Amino acid sequence: MSSTRLSTSVACVLLLLTTACSQGETKSAQSINASNASVVAASNNISTLRIGYVGSTEPTGPLGWAKKKGLLDRELQKAGFKDITFARFPNGPDLNEALVAGQLDVGSLGDTPAIVLRARGVETRLLRITQFNTTAWLVAKKNGPRSLAELKGQKIATQKGSYMHRYLLGLLAEAKIAKDVKVVHLMTTEAKAALERGDVAAYATSSDLGPFLKSQGFPVLDSSANHKGLSGTSLVVATESFLAKQPDFPQKFNAILTEATKDLKANSEEYYQYHAQITKYPLDIIKISLPLKQISEEPLPAEGVKLLEGTKNFLVSQGLAKSDFKLTDWVEKKQQR
Repeated sequence: MSSTRLSTSVACVLLLLTTACSQGETKSAQSINASNASVVAASNNISTLRIGYVGSTEPTGPLGWAKKKGLLDRELQKAGFKDITFARFPNGPDLNEALVAGQLDVGSLGDTPAIVLRARGVETRLLRITQFNTTAWLVAKKNGPRSLAELKGQKIATQKGSYMHRYLLGLLAEAKIAKDVKVVHLMTTEAKAALERGDVAAYATSSDLGPFLKSQGFPVLDSSANHKGLSGTSLVVATESFLAKQPDFPQKFNAILTEATKDLKANSEEYYQYHAQITKYPLDIIKISLPLKQISEEPLPAEGVKLLEGTKNFLVSQGLAKSDFKLTDWVEKKQQR
């Protein structure tokens, strides 16, 4: 953390994209379901793999499916890992803190926080794009604005440091109203209540919460599907210090996730049921929010890489990423089979 003497509120604005500087919010692995990650970190036992993820009670996507089906445990034990621990985080900046603190070996998170962390010079490597073209939604309060133009002078909330935040900033820039609205931080878990109270005029939200809010009668003003380059990607990164001790890990881990992806696609109804159970959204909402074509069987799908490059360039151009870097330098060279 910087030692610059700023007020807490100003410091939060400056650091929120890379760290979780929040008042009254869940902040770190110690205050959430960290699956004893801090204890493992203290032992620095390389036979234990420490994975952090952003989401619900259990991970979803290929990682979650590999865990549920027992594939992760079975194959990683063959690779010499005696234990696998999972730490759940409410958002990417919180997971970033744990990576920086040496509490995690691997992180599954969105593109924006992962890029911002790498741009700070933190030594991570990109192992995989697990999902791409993830839709973000802009949902308005009831009896509120019905167009982007009507947002002028209004307060819009989003979970800062997320792919939804990057979408919102890009959308406001495209609509040329970025200077006419106030963007504030609000966790997705609080979005529905804030919209119902009228605390905010609109909320930029995730691929699943957006359709759910729509089903609850909240008007949709826009979605990233209407804009080239504004949808998100989900990534898996690992620390360079961990990979230095486990140079064969990227190949083995990607092989597991590829197999899990093929299996969840072959058993899509079972997977959707699992995903709905974990996230607590209705099954029909999950099917809308997660077309399985968004989940790649290969580590670096060309469409996902292109989208990721655009996101990086935008974050750098807006000063949200501290420095530029080449994606090819970030990608772990041994991520392929």
